[in-house]
Amino acid sequence: MELETSPLALPFPDMPMIDGVTLRVARARYKNWDRADLTFAELAEGTSVAGVFTKSACASSEVELGRAGVKQGCARALVVNAGNSNAFTGYRGREAVEAIMDQVSAALGCPREEVFVSSTGVIGVPLPKDKARGGVAAALEAEPCGWEDAANAIGTTDTFAKGAGASAMVGDTRVELAGIIKGSGMIAPDMATMLGYIFTDADIAPAFLQEALERANAQTFSCITVDGDTSTSDTVMVFATGKAGNTRIESWDSPGADAFAAALAEVCRNLGQLVVRDGEGAQKFITIRVLGAASDDSARRVGLAIANSPLVKTAIAGEDANWGRVVMAVGKAGEPADRDKLSIAFGGIWTARNGVPVEDYNEAPVAAHLKGEEIDIAVDLGLGEGRATVWTCDLTHGYIAINGDYRS
Repeated sequence: MELETSPLALPFPDMPMIDGVTLRVARARYKNWDRADLTFAELAEGTSVAGVFTKSACASSEVELGRAGVKQGCARALVVNAGNSNAFTGYRGREAVEAIMDQVSAALGCPREEVFVSSTGVIGVPLPKDKARGGVAAALEAEPCGWEDAANAIGTTDTFAKGAGASAMVGDTRVELAGIIKGSGMIAPDMATMLGYIFTDADIAPAFLQEALERANAQTFSCITVDGDTSTSDTVMVFATGKAGNTRIESWDSPGADAFAAALAEVCRNLGQLVVRDGEGAQKFITIRVLGAASDDSARRVGLAIANSPLVKTAIAGEDANWGRVVMAVGKAGEPADRDKLSIAFGGIWTARNGVPVEDYNEAPVAAHLKGEEIDIAVDLGLGEGRATVWTCDLTHGYIAINGDYRS
């Protein structure tokens, strides 16, 4: 089905190309569509790599091989296939991935373990080796492209290209970061829930890069949800080419380590929010702030219980300030909560305080807030200092329409 651009879409940003990264796209024709669906990123020798992957017990071969690959810390290439997730495909799926790795490693003269592959789309259909082979061959000969072309090529049900950039000072050297991501449905945080790739020209040791990514992920990609479903293929990777010439970041004590980590977290947060803005059928972008929890982790779990509630999400879609549904979600979260200390606000206006509705509160500004596209919900548990922010979207008829005929 033809998808209309999300009303929450943001324009693609102007991002600098990263020294040591060459992007190309090609048509492998994994589905019956006339568009680029294979993305190839060639990386400079010595590029450091880090990654976080789905915790699904039914992960794809791409994820399994990627997990093993990041442990050796170096990368020379990335291939992303769109339209076919190659998950739940047994030995045939693994053979297809290994064939891509062999093809690229032969072309670049690098170890196979330095070639990373991701696939996204329909589950249960083996990746066609002939189409993959042809797509990789075409990509190797294609002219270099920009970030927006690459971002479009990795999408499936995405309605707009998603990218985010940032910069940081590492000592006296300015380093750049640029990232692209795809994701719209099957989005729930159990690591991360999409395919995302961040590139930087900074010189960074793989161990530190992995630690910085895991820290950023915990506060960004693992704080978004669209529908509560975790993909078999979720991957977020960071590639650091080292071409900026900065003093190598080895640990948190290295000059510029904190600045780089902050820039990485900024890119991750912006990319994660773009995924929510493109949630299948989404009409409203929802920010849920939880404070007063027993701990930050507890606050995050409470926030996700609210964000994943179909009743909360449909109430927002219907522009109904039904704080009772928020109470329900807090109560089922399995985290410390006290009914008589709980407070709830919409758009900065408290509708319930200390376990009871606010007497004679003015509902007009709340109703006006819920008619907008940006919705804020605040929950104060009144128990401690823990806090977290979670992002989600509403649940509309559009979600059903998209997923009711996804395989067609």
